[in-house]
Amino acid sequence: MAGFVVVGAGGIGRGAAAALAAQGHEVTMVTRSGTDPGLAGVRAVAADAADAQALVRAADGAQAIVNAMNPSRYYTWERDWPPVAAALLAAAETTGAGLVTASNLYLYGRVDAPMTERTPVAPNGTKGRVRARMWADALAAHEEGRVRATELRASDYFGPGSSAGTSLLNQYVVARAAAGSTVRLVTGVADAPHSWTYLPDIGRFAAALATDDRSWGRAWHVPTEPPRTMREVARDAAALAGHPEPRVVPLPRLVKLVARVAPVVRELDETAHQFERPFVLDSSAAQSTFGFRATPWDEALRATVAAVAG
Repeated sequence: MAGFVVVGAGGIGRGAAAALAAQGHEVTMVTRSGTDPGLAGVRAVAADAADAQALVRAADGAQAIVNAMNPSRYYTWERDWPPVAAALLAAAETTGAGLVTASNLYLYGRVDAPMTERTPVAPNGTKGRVRARMWADALAAHEEGRVRATELRASDYFGPGSSAGTSLLNQYVVARAAAGSTVRLVTGVADAPHSWTYLPDIGRFAAALATDDRSWGRAWHVPTEPPRTMREVARDAAALAGHPEPRVVPLPRLVKLVARVAPVVRELDETAHQFERPFVLDSSAAQSTFGFRATPWDEALRATVAAVAG
């Protein structure tokens, strides 16, 4: 079977690696530490993701590279992402491996309608501009015949397997509602419809794109269930845990002001609009092309409640 390289050992990387290994492929997971991921059929390699030559060695003979990493500091993307993106693109070009990049919806900026892959790229902040440049560079290389490239775009994710502090929905809505507590929103309003992508689906979809030649040359939205408001999510999570519908209220203004001393909290300004008005993902293109279906909401939320309670 063909070989694949997954860069990054977070929830998306682990999910992609596990899905590829389950199909019988040889899978190498690249992280800075090279720690054994504990996944059957997946071997670990230590490398700096910004070191193109190290990535070339890891990807020699591979069919595709899955970029599933993210810089550890949310507020230093402008500094940290460009060398990593350039190294991954160079490694794909040198080895002939396809490049599958796991991305998000920041590059669309503020929107007034459900987002499709044809929605104009119009970022409203630094993180969106970084993601837009990464895809523009990869797509240009693809169109020049230098690489095969594709990108998957997910909305804010939830579900088991997320690292601490990476899922707003897990931490601030599902966990509190499942514990029978008041849900205090760190951003946004309770009744704005929002698309939430299930984390295990992102990894599975990355594996699907890496193994299907129809994926190359364009971006795809990760199949995602219909939108739900944070109030609806809180109600559903509480019901699964046997609690009545919880109160859903904003954090007190003073608490929000104090929290802004942290750079990571100030970075939420760029994406605040996503939680203040409808933010809806249309993933019909991926569903019809690949026959890929999102995990049903009830099943996904039940697994998430179990994970946050564990």
